[in-house]
Amino acid sequence: MDTFTKELNELLVNTFWSILKVEEKMLKNDHNINLSINEFHLIETVGNGDAHGITVGEIAQKLQIAPPSVTVSINKLRTKGYVEKRRDQKDGRVVYVTLTELGQKINRMHQYFHARMVSDVARELTDEEREVLLSGLRKLSAFFNRRTGGQAE
Repeated sequence: MDTFTKELNELLVNTFWSILKVEEKMLKNDHNINLSINEFHLIETVGNGDAHGITVGEIAQKLQIAPPSVTVSINKLRTKGYVEKRRDQKDGRVVYVTLTELGQKINRMHQYFHARMVSDVARELTDEEREVLLSGLRKLSAFFNRRTGGQAE
């Protein structure tokens, strides 16, 4: 590997793991919440659903994981009191998932963490550095979206 490729690899891997570690520490350790990072992101996805909720299939699609895995995780979150499930009145095969009051509180904490993280990072950058960072991250995001079959935003 050339110097650029080696450093880029180290930065991508280290940044990814550092974000997860900081997120887990802030949300789990600082607030004594017994949730995994994956569960936080599942709660976030449910919280982004519309007023009647989000289906297990929609969650699976958004998170790019298998519906049976989503079902298992949703059932765990339901037991912990973070989500509720209800069947569609017209089609009983369809199950909608919504956040409980506790789930909404956790979701707000998670959103606050992200807002604070972005604000803290942005504070360290000049206007020019912000533009360069955003341009590079847009390209990086598009690259990974193409590789995972996702849609670039």
